[in-house]
Amino acid sequence: MVGELRQVAFLLWPGTHPATVMPALAVLHAANRMAQAELYQVHCFTLDDQPLISAEGWQLPARPWSGEWVRHAQLWLVADSMLLPSSIPAGVAKQCRILVRDGVPVGALEGGIYPLAMSGLLDGHRCAVHWRMLDDFRERFPAVIAGNELFQVDRGRLSSSGGQATLDFFLSLLAEERDPDLAAMVAEELVVERLRDGSERQRVPLRNRLGSTHPKLTQAVILMESNIEEPLTTDEIARHVCVSRRQLERIFKQYLNSVPSQYYLELRLSRARQMLLQTSKSIIQIGLSCGFSSGPHFSSAYRNCFGITPREDRNQRRAQQAMDVIVRV
Repeated sequence: MVGELRQVAFLLWPGTHPATVMPALAVLHAANRMAQAELYQVHCFTLDDQPLISAEGWQLPARPWSGEWVRHAQLWLVADSMLLPSSIPAGVAKQCRILVRDGVPVGALEGGIYPLAMSGLLDGHRCAVHWRMLDDFRERFPAVIAGNELFQVDRGRLSSSGGQATLDFFLSLLAEERDPDLAAMVAEELVVERLRDGSERQRVPLRNRLGSTHPKLTQAVILMESNIEEPLTTDEIARHVCVSRRQLERIFKQYLNSVPSQYYLELRLSRARQMLLQTSKSIIQIGLSCGFSSGPHFSSAYRNCFGITPREDRNQRRAQQAMDVIVRV
């Protein structure tokens, strides 16, 4: 259970919330404590000389990266999903390539997947990306095989979609690198009810999101989510799930307090907003891909739903991101 000491380094981009890396640190520190031995020596680095302090006022101990790197068993790039990196320093990219050449695993937590992809080391590899960032990531890095799994390991490239998935990932690594029994003890210590496999999808099961287990409702919503670009009519949905139109409308009213057509419209608009804020696709392209026949039709429906036009919403988001950079960097 003891084994050799393993060095683990986390390189955090400016603006990263300390909570992004805390699940990983919790597992590693708990492993040392439960094994009553120093299995892991953890190092946290920043790209600047600013302390990592959350908005709530708590600070993560870290020291600036000087450009000189000691040999680590694992290197993790970490960034906040709300302040995604726009570049990777040449020295960091070089160090990542050296580690990969030497057979040392290189990983990314949450937004850290962006600089890792920028290094070119993910081309042709599978990785896990948080579902909110997935469209943007796929558009920017078409050579990378990005998925919405919880976490992914592919030929020395490690990736976690973030949040609770990072806890699952490091428990999985602990079981593989050290001892499944130790991983179980750490999971129990951290009050983890179930160890999730990396291949599990990130999104909450549909029936949980709907707050209902009604099979016809679930089938209808799955159909809607699968037909965003070319929406089905309410009659077509009812026919596919083998109920009458009136019965389908009663089910939606009872469980969602909505009618199928309105729920479907809001679903398409939510999808459009996600694309609008995460990708560089034109407003016309987004509207068409979400089932709207024209730009004015899309803009009108969007404004009625969100109280703002698509262009205004995108411009406000970009202005806020620019302000965040000024405030945090």
